[in-house]
Parts: sequence; C-alpha cells; structure tokens
Amino acid sequence: MWHLERLGTRLSPPQLLVLVYTYFCALGDCLFVTDYFTRTPRKLNAFNSFASVELFHFHVPEDTVMAVWNLITFKEQGGTFGDSCPDHNVTVYFRSGAPPVINPLHTHFPRDTVVPGSFAVTLTWTLPNRTTGAFNVTSPLPGDWFLAAHLPKDEGKISVKGLYEECQYLFQPQLIVQRLIGIAVLYPGYFIDQMIPIHNRSALYKVFIPSYVSRVKVQLVNCSTRNKSGDSCPVVLKIRARAAPVHNSSALDCREWSPCELDSPLPAWEQWYYILVERYLSNADVYFRIGVQVTDCSKPNLSRDHASPSSSLNMPQSFGMAMGFSLSETLPVADLPTLSQNASRLRASEDPVVYLTPNSDREMCWPIRPTLRNELDTFSVHFYVFFGPNISIPPDRAAVFAINLMPVLDSGGVLNMEIKLNMSTVKGANITVFGCLNHGMPLFMRENSSIKCESESAAGFLLTVNASSNITKLRIPYPQTGTWYLSMRSLCATEHGFEACANVTAEVYLRSYLTPCINDCGTYGQCKLLRTNNYLYAACECKAGWDGWGCTDNSGAYSYGFQLLSTLLLCLSNLMFVPPVAIAIRSHYLLEASVYIFTMFFSTFYHACDQPGIVVFCIMEYDVLQFCDFLGSLMSVWVTVIAMARLKSIIKQVLYLLGAMSLSMALQLDRHGLWNLLGPSLFALGIMAVAWTVRTVRRRRCYPPTWKRWAFFLFPGTMIATSAVALYAFVETEENYFYIHSIWHMLIAGSVGFLLPPRAKPDAKVTPLKRRRGCGYQLCVNEHEEMGLVDPAIISINSICTS
Repeated sequence: MWHLERLGTRLSPPQLLVLVYTYFCALGDCLFVTDYFTRTPRKLNAFNSFASVELFHFHVPEDTVMAVWNLITFKEQGGTFGDSCPDHNVTVYFRSGAPPVINPLHTHFPRDTVVPGSFAVTLTWTLPNRTTGAFNVTSPLPGDWFLAAHLPKDEGKISVKGLYEECQYLFQPQLIVQRLIGIAVLYPGYFIDQMIPIHNRSALYKVFIPSYVSRVKVQLVNCSTRNKSGDSCPVVLKIRARAAPVHNSSALDCREWSPCELDSPLPAWEQWYYILVERYLSNADVYFRIGVQVTDCSKPNLSRDHASPSSSLNMPQSFGMAMGFSLSETLPVADLPTLSQNASRLRASEDPVVYLTPNSDREMCWPIRPTLRNELDTFSVHFYVFFGPNISIPPDRAAVFAINLMPVLDSGGVLNMEIKLNMSTVKGANITVFGCLNHGMPLFMRENSSIKCESESAAGFLLTVNASSNITKLRIPYPQTGTWYLSMRSLCATEHGFEACANVTAEVYLRSYLTPCINDCGTYGQCKLLRTNNYLYAACECKAGWDGWGCTDNSGAYSYGFQLLSTLLLCLSNLMFVPPVAIAIRSHYLLEASVYIFTMFFSTFYHACDQPGIVVFCIMEYDVLQFCDFLGSLMSVWVTVIAMARLKSIIKQVLYLLGAMSLSMALQLDRHGLWNLLGPSLFALGIMAVAWTVRTVRRRRCYPPTWKRWAFFLFPGTMIATSAVALYAFVETEENYFYIHSIWHMLIAGSVGFLLPPRAKPDAKVTPLKRRRGCGYQLCVNEHEEMGLVDPAIISINSICTS
C-alpha cells in the first residue's frame, strides 16, 4: 500500500517537497498545506532487547501526499561535542499503526508467533559529531506512525558511573508532511456531473467506504470533450485505498471502455478511497459524470427511502460536504431513480446529481458477530463471544467475528488467538476448519479454491484445525489497532479439493485475548511496561543468556550447572571475611568486626537474590538487600581506614556514626555513583594521613615505626586493594561478572586482613609527680563532721584531705 524511497544525499527534504508540489499542482486547484512535527532529542542505547530502544510516536494527517522524516543524530561527551567518540551506526525502524517488531540479533521468535513487517534505515556518520538522513513515504497511510532507534549491541562492559565522561548518541526525528486540502467528496450511490478544465491535468476525489461493504465500483459515464457525449473519453481512472492514488493504483483507460467502470472487490472498511481522473493531452475541457456504487452487506433490502447517505452508510460526520453543498439538505432523495430502472436512464438523465440504490451480494455477505470486551488491566483484555466460547460453524457459510482494538491503547501488547476443535462434533468426517484473521475487513474462503488469507489489497493469517491437530494458536506482537475479523469456514477434504461438508456442523472453542508480553516472558525474562510520552507499550527483558522476543531463544543460555556455579562463587567468596573478623576480634576491634560480619551476611544473601536464572534465593526484598550490601561494603572500607589512624576512642566512635549516616544518605541518592566509593575512602585516608603525620612530627620518626609493618602488611594490603578496585572499574563485564566479582570479594576481604592495625599496646605505668609544697595548701575535712553527725571538736582519723 505504500511507495517507499530512500533519499540520497543530493536531495534534501525541502527540495523534495518542492518537487512533490510541482508534480501535484495538476490536481484540481493545487491547494497544499505543509505541516512540521519534531520530537525532543533522546539518548540512544545499545540494543539488548526492545526495552532498550527509543520509541517515537507521530501522527500523519489525512490526505497526506508526502511524508519526509528528517533523522538527526549527534554526539556529546561531557556537555560538549563528542568528536573523539567512536562512530556507531544508528538503525531506525518505521511502521504504521503500531510499533515495529524488530529482530536485529536474528534470534528465534516464540512458537506460533507472526512477525509484522517494518522498514529499516541505517545512518552512517558523515561528520565527526553529527549526521543526518532522510526517509520519505509517498502517499503514506494516515494515522499513527512509530519510529524505533538503537545503537549496535555492545560487549556488555560494566562501567562505573562517573569514572570517565561517557559518549552519548542523541537522536532527534523530524516529520514534514504535505497534504491536500479541499478534496471533493463523493457519496456512495450518487452520480455527479464534473469537468476537468483545459488548464488542469486531473481531478481528485475521495469517498468513505463504511463497514459491511463487499464491493466498490467507480463508474464514469457521459464522458466527452464537449458538454455532450459522443467522443471518446480521453481520461484514465485510478482508485486507491487510504492514500492519494499516485503509484501502485488500480487504473483503467476510459478510451477503451464505455461506460468506464473500475471494480474493487473486498475493499478496506472504514477507510477513505481516493479516485483520480487523469486526462490525456487535450486542448478542450473534459466533461463526465462520476459516481461510486457499493455492495452493502448490512442492508440487503436497502431502498431509496433513507434520509441521507451519511446516516444510511454510517459515514463520519466530520469530513464535510460533497462538491460544496450538502446532499441531505439540497437533494430530494425520494425523487431520484434507482438501480432497478434501466441503466440507460443514468446516461440519459439531465439531472446534475443522480442516486442509485446500493445492491447486495448474498454470496459475499455473511453476518458478523461482535465480541464483548472485558478489560482486566493494562494490556490485559479478554474478548468474549456472545453465547460462546463454543461456536458452531454451519457447513454452508462462514462464521465471522469482529475484535476491536482501541486506538493507541492496545497496540503495545500481544494479540493472542486460540482455536480448539471439538472432536465429538466431527462424526468421523474428514473435516478441517480454516480461519482467516484479517485487519480492516474479513476475507471469505470458498470451496474448490486455494486456501489462503489474502487478496489484492490485504493479507491475513491462516489458522487450521482438524482431527490430527485440533488446537492452533496465533500470537501477533504489537497488533495494528482497529477492527480485526476472524472468518471461520468448515470444509471437507475430497479428491477434488476442499468442498462444503454435508450435514456436519463443526464446533470449535474460541479464545481471544490481549496480553502485555508473550507468555509473560517465560522463566528467564521479565515483562516491562514502558512509556514514551503518553504512549504505553510492553517488552521482555531476558536474563541468564536467554534471548528473543519472548525470551525463548536458548542458543546462548546458561546451563543449570553454570547458574549454580556462579551463585556459589558469588556467595561463598564472602567467606573470605572470616579471617578479618577473627583478626579484628583478637585485636579487640569489636565494632569493626561487627561491620565485617554485617557485610559478609548481606553480601551473601544479596548475590543469592541477584542471580538472573532460576538458582535464586531471597530472604527479603531485593532493594533492601542491595542497600545493605552496598552500605556494608562502604562501611568496611570506612572503619578499616579510621582504625588505621589510631584515634582516641571517643573520636573514632563519632566518626563511625557520622560515616554510617553520611553513607546511608549518599547511597539513597545514587548507589552506583563513583563518589559513593571514592568520597568516603579519600576522606578516611585524609584523616589517617593527618593522624600519621602528627605522630611522625611528635615522635620525630616515621609512623608506623617498623619496616616490617610496611613491608609485610601495609604494602601488600594496599596492592591487593588497588587490584580489586582496578578489576571492579576496568575489567568487569556482564559475561565475566560472576568470577571477576567473586575475585573482588576475596581481594577486598584479604586487604582488610592486611591493613587492619594490631592491638594497641597498653601505656607504661606512669608514677604521679611529687606534689609541690610551697604555695599549695591542704584542707582536711572530717567526713562525719561534714555530714553533721559528730561534734566538730572531736578529732577523727577518718578525714578527707583535699588540696
């Protein structure tokens, strides 16, 4: 339905619109409007799943003849232009009606899943920090359009936030549309006299096709170069659904047919059809009478006694009036001739507007049963069939059901269909139930014909159940909104093909529902609800090496043994804190030992809960375990360095308390920031350096005083801690996380054992200085006298002397 072109570098979007304007100036009075839409730049991410892409939502207006997307990508690093950032290609996907279903990693989709098509553009860098591209769609489908953009998949390196300036790739799409205004509207059943002036090349019309229409015929009669018939008609008639008929349209040369009639069976419902009458070279005005006839399945006995075409055919009330006046107000419908009269009456009538009653085709018209919509939650909707879910399919006709998906609200989930054949109703017949699921209009299968769910203008999905396979399922991720039609027909296999079954009514169980993700992303995935501006959609985020749209591709999955090994390594590596705890207790560092025990406990259970696979054990909420693990790790560093400073007990306790409160606040603000680790460590090292410097100055020798302490404890501990930080900051990736992080645990615990200072030696017993005698005084007070218990004159040996 679309004509897509990739623009070259020589043709900019404004230049393209000038060419389009020049081409379409022959349409009527050449009334065009140019609209411009833009979106805020967003940071692109490396592709891991659809949850990592950036989704953009646009709306293309009706009667658009050209849509041009201007794609702008630029680099930033540290708030400036990222000239030194590497060039990563940007892939952009386009789709109308729903988000694109993409698979850049070529993974396997879940079983019974169909993949709607989309279009992709890859942007390469033409400048050091900026690149642009363009993507144009001629005669695009009106309504919602979605763009998805991402960077290539990276190596999965785990970077420390704030360690270096990250390269950011920002993407900003812009949409420029050019649309026609003032297009003449035709009403089904009405024939109107028209003219193409000599200075115009063509005339454009549009007609709204309502639901329950099985055929559309565009008829052009009384065509001549004078205001009377007789000459050959120098025009070409083109018709196209939902977009202006520029390319890929059904066309008919009216010079070879009289009257000129263009037939379009199985038209799209609830859509605009555009009709282009294009003239050949002629030096005179072209006169003709044009009209549209529809086969209306909703009213098989339709007469001409209806009030207006809008009410009889459920046409929208907002599209205006045909040819500048309202037919319902100016035309007496009851006085117009009908189709039952002679066809020559149409050509011979002198009236400028003639009405013909729509007819019906019983062979192509079947009753359509609606479904009841029951909303349970976001993207959790069940569609119930009235008097279902068991459905009887008669042998002589199809059973058709309509499923309505709400605009925008339902396109971000997964449409699920399930059909099950009741074997007890088959009665031994070789019966097969075929189902066609189509968007916009139903397709009917007939006996002795090829079994397929497609036509010239639409394609659908085929579902089949029979005695050998009585259950079938179908999943459509990100379905287009609007009405979906399920047509089911029971046919029996014979030597001549499939034919109608005799006296066998098949019964099937039908289940239709909407879910956020496919099977809730399975065991190794998490279904995430995402939002871009005001649009909601869901996507799976896989883990443990599983991949794919529903996390069902196990080509790179971790085995159970690997998951168990990684869990045990991450958990048991925390036992390396046992020696530092023993050393701290032996050295009477009881407060420090309690911090190490806290860290060992919560780090063990945090990593047991943080596993991506099925070997998972959580004793409390994940967020609580993560907070306690990070707090314990930072507090271990803090108390170890403060203990190395050998401060007074009261000062040390105050610093411990202040450190715990400050680290808790910092972790609540940002748990992955670089300064959460470096800030407390540098501050504690500063305190230790000041304390050691003061001792060195007072004692006039280096502190710690022994070379053995430097060589066998401080230097190894510092090297071990530095190696742990280097592994954490520069080596750790998603693939090697389980063993690199385990080594990090062991190195940090080992460094604590080396750096923790030994037990402080008790001070030597200092004899009190002799008290000076000269200017001092001594006052002896009798305790009993002070308490008023004895006579002051009595001398007591129990006296308290103070001076």
